[in-house]
Order: sequence, then structure tokens, then C-alpha cells
Amino acid sequence: MTDKVYAMIGIAEKAGKVISGEFSTEKAIKSGKACLVILASDASGNTRKHFSDMCHYRGIPIYTYGKREALGHAIGKEMRVNLAITDRGLADSIRKRIEETDAERE
Repeated sequence: MTDKVYAMIGIAEKAGKVISGEFSTEKAIKSGKACLVILASDASGNTRKHFSDMCHYRGIPIYTYGKREALGHAIGKEMRVNLAITDRGLADSIRKRIEETDAERE
């Protein structure tokens, strides 16, 4: 796992600032705890729309990054389709890394 985004997600998990799983992530978004939401690129269209609508309504940044296996591996769990980061500083760092990685791939 040499990807810096996954490394940052792992750091956030160790700090206890990651919420994963559909129900828990949705709860974090609705309660205002989520600072950043990450969806797996292989999430279903319905899941993408559902979380995208929730995040845009509440002004929470949402990014699509990686596959479900890689997101789960980054936090030491099984496959995860979505994650919420609950710390503003970590969320900003992860968002910056995602944008840098996307720019490098283009």
C-alpha cells in the first residue's frame, strides 16, 4: 500500500476518525460529523447518487477514489464502499492527496 491517500486514511483510522459502512456513514453525514466522504469507484450507481445527494445538500465534500477492497484494506477491515472522515484537518489532508493523485493521473 504505497498510495499516500490510503496511508492517510489508515492514519485517520488509527486516530479513530473514520466511520465506515453505509448506515454509519449516512448517520455521520446527517448528524454533521462527517468532514469528508469517500466512495469506492466500484460503488453502485444508486449508492453514488444517494450519498452524492446527501453530501451536496449538506455541503460536505465527496470524492470517488479506489476500489472497495482497497478502501477496506486501508482501514484494516473487509471491503468498504464508503467512508466518512470526522476530523477537519485529516479530511483536508486526504482531500488534498486525492486531488494531487487525480492530477497526476491525467
